[in-house]
Order: sequence, then C-alpha cells, then structure tokens
Amino acid sequence: MLNNKTVLITGGTGSFGQKFTKRILNKYKPKKIIIYSRDEYKQYLMKAKFAEFGNKLRFFIGDVRDKERLYRAFHGVDIVIHAAALKHVTVAEYNPIEAIKTNVNGAMNIIDAAIDRDVKQVVALSTDKAVNPINLYGATKLVSDKLFVSGNAYAGGTKTTFSVVRYGNVTGSRGSVVPFFKKLIEKGEQALPITDYRMTRFWITLDQGVDLVFRALSEARGGEIYVSKIPSYKITDLAKAMKSDVELREVGIREGEKLHEVMITEEDSRLTYDYGDHYIIYPHFDWWDIEKHFKKGGQLVKEGFRYSSDNNEQWLSEDDMRIKLKDIEIVY
Repeated sequence: MLNNKTVLITGGTGSFGQKFTKRILNKYKPKKIIIYSRDEYKQYLMKAKFAEFGNKLRFFIGDVRDKERLYRAFHGVDIVIHAAALKHVTVAEYNPIEAIKTNVNGAMNIIDAAIDRDVKQVVALSTDKAVNPINLYGATKLVSDKLFVSGNAYAGGTKTTFSVVRYGNVTGSRGSVVPFFKKLIEKGEQALPITDYRMTRFWITLDQGVDLVFRALSEARGGEIYVSKIPSYKITDLAKAMKSDVELREVGIREGEKLHEVMITEEDSRLTYDYGDHYIIYPHFDWWDIEKHFKKGGQLVKEGFRYSSDNNEQWLSEDDMRIKLKDIEIVY
C-alpha cells in the first residue's frame, strides 16, 4: 500500500507522527517520508531517533498556515496525513484567532495544495470535540472536518481524495488524564481531583489510532469519517485503577469540558454504517455516489443511534485498566 510512495505528515514530530512513521518503516518500503512541522528541536530529536533509516526521512520546517511552503513541500507527494493542529482547549479559548489560523485556514491550505500538487490521498485526524462542540477548539475541528469532506467536491475531476479519522484523547498522551493523575500520585497526593463523578471517556491507545488511519488509507474513496469501536471507562474507576486506596475529590467540571465524549450524533446516524469493529459516517452531498464511494458489508445503524462514552456496549473495569496501564506509553 505504501511501498515506493512518498508520504508527508503534518505535525509529524508529535506522538502520532512518530508512531505512524515507525509503523511505515517497519512494515513498508516507502520512497520517502516527509516530516512537516514548526519545531526544529523536535525535528532534531526525531531525526536522531530514526537515524538508522537514513535518507528515508526528510524534515521540512514549515507551518500549515503557510500555503506557499505547503506547495513546495507537497511536490511529488502521494499521501498526506494531516495531524497538525492547535489542540489545547484552554489555549484555544484564550487565543481563538491563532486556533482558527492553524485549524481552519491550515485545513484550507492543505486542501488547495493537495489538489494542485496532485496528491492522491489525504487523511485528516479529528477529535470527539468536533462533535456538537462546546469550545473553540472543537468548533475549529468541526469546520476542519467539513472542509476535508467537501474537499472531495472541490477537487473536481482530479484524483485527490479526502477522508477523516475521528477519535478522542489517546490514553497516556500529553495533556490527557493518565499522566496528570500519575504526576499527582508520584508527588504523594492522597486525593485525586475529579471534575465530575459521572464523567466517562473512551479508551484508545496510540496504536489503535494509527490502525484507524491505516484503515482509511487502505479503503477510503473520499468523504468518509472513520470512527473506531472502543471501550468506555469511568474516570473514578481509572483513578482507583491507578491507586487503589486513593481518595476522590469532586472539583467541578471545567469550562469547555464535556461530561461524556461523543463520536457520532443522532443526526449523523442517518448516514452511519456499522462495519463490525468500526463505523463510517458517509457525507450527505449530491456528489457522493453510493455505487462509487460506498464500502460494501456495512449495516445502517438504527435511527436515533448515538455513539457516546456513556451509552457504549463495551466497558473497562478497574482491573481491566490496571492491566492495560502497564503497557501504556505515558507522554508528559
């Protein structure tokens, strides 16, 4: 699938980009992997980490806000994985215009550059926060998702296709609750702050996120939003799994924070199909052709279906999480 292909990853020095790059290099024989990001120091560290792969990796300093730089970087590229974003909820609230420039204008630049440079396929990473957003970050990602889906119409008669992969916070990733709790426990805290005792979340590992992107790469025909079927857990159970005798202190839900993660809304259910271990939300546009774009084998979900961390069929217990946490890579 990726043999002799040139792959570019925006925001490629992040945890996803590094895991995805490692998977490509171990499983395929790409012509070239381009890491496109703003931070020269992170690129320096990543280059050293992947030194054994020699000139298979190229590092481009650049920002998705810079369309001219994207046009230069996309020359000869077959596949683009768009992982760059301003992702911190409170930072986006305080710097809304900056978030829009990166998450919305950046998406527009990716679409234009991909079409005009004859990129074959673009897969954009999304988030549960784009679903019925209540904060600016989620709102920018909702716009981004819609831009990438509509990018298939914007592409006209070209061969460029766009699809989206949606999942929540990766367990153990920077800014997620696991490293936050772990730091407090290591400091000797006897009580962990819980914003709301009812809060639930989806459990997804970095490997599962990478798997979903590979699925989209292998089968997407344009316009799909991919959602994995993953288990849910209660935040209170996670805290106890990390420290069995811990006390819990309810501190109140933060601004922009949801009680439960939602991946698929009732409104989206009309075009959502169940494929066993994942869902696909298809677009509702005249250009979308069921004969051309639909993947066979799916079953339309029931009317009013909603995929949320609080109504999930799969749940992790304290013991389940205690076992899984042993293999989780924690990023601070």
